[in-house]
Amino acid sequence: MKSLNEDIKTGNFKPVYLLYGEEAYLKKQYRDRITKAIFPDGNTVNYAYYEGKGINPGELIDLAETMPFFAKRRLIVVENSGFFKNATPDLADYIKTMPDTACFLFVENEADKRGKMYKAVKSKGRVVEMARQDEKTLLYWVAGNVKKEGYKIKEQTARYLLSTTGTDMENLEKELEKLFCYCMGKEEIEISDIEAICTTQITNKIFDMVEAVAMKNQKKALDYYYDLLALKEPPMRILYLLTRQFKLLLEVKDLVGKRYDKSSIAKTVGLHPFVAGKYMQQCRTFEKKELRNILEEAVDTEEMVKTGRLNDVMSVELFIVKYSAA
Repeated sequence: MKSLNEDIKTGNFKPVYLLYGEEAYLKKQYRDRITKAIFPDGNTVNYAYYEGKGINPGELIDLAETMPFFAKRRLIVVENSGFFKNATPDLADYIKTMPDTACFLFVENEADKRGKMYKAVKSKGRVVEMARQDEKTLLYWVAGNVKKEGYKIKEQTARYLLSTTGTDMENLEKELEKLFCYCMGKEEIEISDIEAICTTQITNKIFDMVEAVAMKNQKKALDYYYDLLALKEPPMRILYLLTRQFKLLLEVKDLVGKRYDKSSIAKTVGLHPFVAGKYMQQCRTFEKKELRNILEEAVDTEEMVKTGRLNDVMSVELFIVKYSAA
């Protein structure tokens, strides 16, 4: 990202860029920054935007061959095209010899590094992966945003914010905006403010419910269940999320036993490293046999609901009661 920031700062742009990865917030931010740097006066006569599957590569090539109107270059933004997963040989070949009067900016979720498009962009321009950010980076980012708005926040409070709202930066930005409005007139953002105004992700509520089950705190586990029902979450979706949670805990416990570190576990099971650390802690409270029994019981519970032997609300409640009993 350092090279990309330098390009934006100096205005010396490559003919083609690929921004890809899971962090939508960063992709959007850099897309907009590049656009603004190329068109600082806001004149978009030389700007073109394409989105989605079914884009005609020939049309993009024709546009790139068209001289910009009283400007140094034209910018062609292409989002979620799938070009970097499916073969697009004509466009890949064109990129190798494209003129400096055009700039392609591709924004994708995934990219095949073995494909012709990826290799062509890497050779001619810049490829930047916008991955989920680690906890340290997110804490720094939260602190920077809070300071910019004239507030203070302790590190433990910022950590609580991440654990409550999740690590998606777009969602974090929205929750921070809510906090800034709620805390108007205060100097410091506190945990009580987060509890009062921020939306807890359902996955975090499920995590807390499993934590209560592990601690054999039946009342707390059931309170979380009733809260989710009050939020109109279907009982079978709650059961599905509980099952997924216990399955992840079993996977993580197995990997911990094989001496995998946090980053390796995160990569293997597809979790953010910050979240993987929480799972590593939680899995210590369960034995492997207990987790397998819970997963088998979840399958039986789902079957009883499907066959009409139990209603959905009662079945999930009994499931929680059984495994949270002291």
